[in-house]
Amino acid sequence: MNRPTAARFGAAAVTGALLAAARPPFDLGPLACVAFIPLFVAWREQRARTTAALAFVAAAAYYAILMSWSWYFGTIAIVPLVIALGAYWAGAGAILGRLRGRGIANPFLIAAVWVLAEATVARVPLGGFAWGEVGFAFHDIGIGRALASDGGVELVTFFAVALNAFLADAVVEAWNHRRVARASWARLGAGLTAVVVLPIVAAGVRTAPHPTGTLRVAILQGNDKNRDLTAAEEKARYLPTSHFRLATRVRDPVDLVIFPESSMDADPRTDPYLRRRLVAVAKRTRAWVLANAVADAPAQGSKPAGTKALNLNVLFDPEGAVEGTYAKRHLVPFGEYVPFRAELSGWIHVLDRVPRDFEPGDRPGIFAIAGHEVATIICFESAFGYQVRPLVRDGAQVLVVSTNNRSYERSANSAQHVAIGQLRAAETGRPVVQAAISGISAIIDANGVVHQRTRLFDRTVLEATVTATSGETPYVRYGEWIIWTSGILLAGAVVLSILREGSWLRKRERPAGFVDSPAPIDRLADRAPESPGDPA
Repeated sequence: MNRPTAARFGAAAVTGALLAAARPPFDLGPLACVAFIPLFVAWREQRARTTAALAFVAAAAYYAILMSWSWYFGTIAIVPLVIALGAYWAGAGAILGRLRGRGIANPFLIAAVWVLAEATVARVPLGGFAWGEVGFAFHDIGIGRALASDGGVELVTFFAVALNAFLADAVVEAWNHRRVARASWARLGAGLTAVVVLPIVAAGVRTAPHPTGTLRVAILQGNDKNRDLTAAEEKARYLPTSHFRLATRVRDPVDLVIFPESSMDADPRTDPYLRRRLVAVAKRTRAWVLANAVADAPAQGSKPAGTKALNLNVLFDPEGAVEGTYAKRHLVPFGEYVPFRAELSGWIHVLDRVPRDFEPGDRPGIFAIAGHEVATIICFESAFGYQVRPLVRDGAQVLVVSTNNRSYERSANSAQHVAIGQLRAAETGRPVVQAAISGISAIIDANGVVHQRTRLFDRTVLEATVTATSGETPYVRYGEWIIWTSGILLAGAVVLSILREGSWLRKRERPAGFVDSPAPIDRLADRAPESPGDPA
């Protein structure tokens, strides 16, 4: 068994860096097809704990670069988050290392374990964190978006990781070409063919979304301040006033005017100034108006109204009447509420930025607007496919994402958010209207293609005609089937490892002339001791 070396850990860090470069701001998506190769080669013939450590290093490099925008909230924000997310990769590495130690290894098994790790981190704890899913790197690649429509972003991850694993096998087998059986090359060629051809076939047979009409929208992107507002600006109500001035530019007929997340500084249902102006916009444009603000949550038991807050979308009809509301359901931990507040607030003073917790909503926000069912999603919620999918199953024909990424300044956060929106559109076969208070706002069609987008901190109006769609993609109809399939693959591998470890299997009498079949590609059991010529 080879000992871990600095070169191996360096290779793991390279994997993290390459994978981060596949996402914005560099956005070199095809790198995700090869990014894992250094890690997968480096952890060959290593113990499970070393495999876990190498996977953790790769994750730490990946998330530290991908989420460098977390530095705006200090070390206390990014370091624990990177460590926590790295633990999921480490767990995946430990499982794979343990199975490989028992002679069970296969690129599809690696992909299955990775999918399960991503599915777990996207759900637990505290509602999960899905921002780093590997499949998001393929947001601008048609084949990747086609796979997403078949099985969600998790299916894209599955094929990407499997391709990396087969290519890593090819690297090792090429290095050891004099000692590897032809049968291994045949298996490798068949596997590579499968992970390349199947996505191409999926793209070729993908059913196009069915158009049901058009919706004319106007997005008001009104915050051009790459900084916190001054006390004087807040007193002058800069944000709502800026957006109301932008609304005067909407001259063409529109169906929906969108004031993005945090564009209102008070509850538009009860604040006289906001309500009067919003009603005026609705009546002048003869359009529906969607506005967002922080509102007081209603009283709960002994707690009076206002103890908690709501991140609230409020919809006005063309006559200025409040048609409905939607309260954000998937809240950001430590951003919109503080878990373990009593225990942490005494020594983590940055939590003072969240003076009161938000209350999650209890129902989806789907509204009939100009003859179309429109689902409203608020910011962080769009990162979770398993939460967006039910909206489409409930009849949504257009998805509107209202967001505020101003705190992340000119980092890649906003571009990453748009990329996530592209995969959500492809998964569901629904157009996505991304309305950001300071950018990037975007119009994404039902195939995940961006047709219009704004610049960061550009005070502007984005008007567009959106084609609403109906019908169900395989992902909408069947859900996260690739997660269940991956679970079955892993369960089968675990059962096989238990059987192989059983004494009855080890003592089984072998027939005369029995010859062991070649070891799994990942194991390379017949490999000579490490020498200067061996790969790092």
